[in-house]
Amino acid sequence: MVRWRSGTVTALRRHWHGAVELDVRQTDGGVVRALAYPELVGMPEPGDRVLLNVGALVMGLGTGGYALVVALPDRLPADPPDAGDTREGGHLVKARYTPLQPIVLGVDEEASPHRAVLADADGLDGLPVVTADLHSALPAIVAGIRADAPGIRIAYLMTDGGALPAWFSRTLDGLRAELAGTVTVGQAFGGDLEATNLHSGLLAARHVLDAEVAIVAQGPGNLGTGTRWGFSGVAVGEAVNAVAALGGHPVGSLRISGADPRSRHRGLSHHSVTAYGRVALATADLVLPTELPPDLAAEVERALAPLAGRHRVLRVAVDGLDEALRATPVPLSTMGRGLDADHAYFLTAAAAGRHAASLR
Repeated sequence: MVRWRSGTVTALRRHWHGAVELDVRQTDGGVVRALAYPELVGMPEPGDRVLLNVGALVMGLGTGGYALVVALPDRLPADPPDAGDTREGGHLVKARYTPLQPIVLGVDEEASPHRAVLADADGLDGLPVVTADLHSALPAIVAGIRADAPGIRIAYLMTDGGALPAWFSRTLDGLRAELAGTVTVGQAFGGDLEATNLHSGLLAARHVLDAEVAIVAQGPGNLGTGTRWGFSGVAVGEAVNAVAALGGHPVGSLRISGADPRSRHRGLSHHSVTAYGRVALATADLVLPTELPPDLAAEVERALAPLAGRHRVLRVAVDGLDEALRATPVPLSTMGRGLDADHAYFLTAAAAGRHAASLR
């Protein structure tokens, strides 16, 4: 449950699109690092009293290890410009029935400027869509796409298995110039477009953002219990089904690692085995880079063998991908490991991006 604290803002630190980092001196005298979303709570200033949720900070979570600003109780932000008593400003409620539920304009609502485009939209026209387990794969996939197709239009669909506010992701902030736009789907919010679910979000990517390639991955902060089914990335398999149902071309970015200390994630992660092998009922292109270390490649091939009956396992050349990965505008990091520490993970994601670009 929620661990509440109160305190006073002492300094503002980094800020990026939709978020600001700050220092807060708690009433007990300790200073903590906190994060605020100005669209939800207003813009903090030094001297403001703030209410905090410190649960993730106390637990020491790597991704979500901030105290989160819940309110500036003495200086509430102004109301949005619309009256709020009609649906003209939108009626999609996200993070529903939590104290900070935002009400946003859905891309296909009656009041949306895109309503006419999406009213009868029913297909993706073969759009290549890369599906990935972790948010950390996003910049590597983009790098793989850009390696061969520098001008291609890329849309990112952020699902709600991790962080709900798109503003939390510094990676996404750094990739804004690389993307035609971000669509936040399900309970996720804060993207350039808001969609009720992945299906309507995919249609918006294709018909509103004019995407030539799309990427589907959860926000930062994958949740897992160490069991076969207990992880938020299981939704990757459901994403494959959604893409296929709408006439898109699913491309699976496999979670491969030669560095993860956990046996269930070494080689081909059990997350990929479950999501693509048990949840995905439609056929996807599962992409392997051609130059993995021999021992790792053999281990991955064995783990992939049961999936080959349902999916197309493809091997993609990696020439130029290392250079593309090193040129990304954002740092590459997965579970605290950078490019050189877990090269196979990022190279596999980039190869999936390269293959998707070749299908456009």
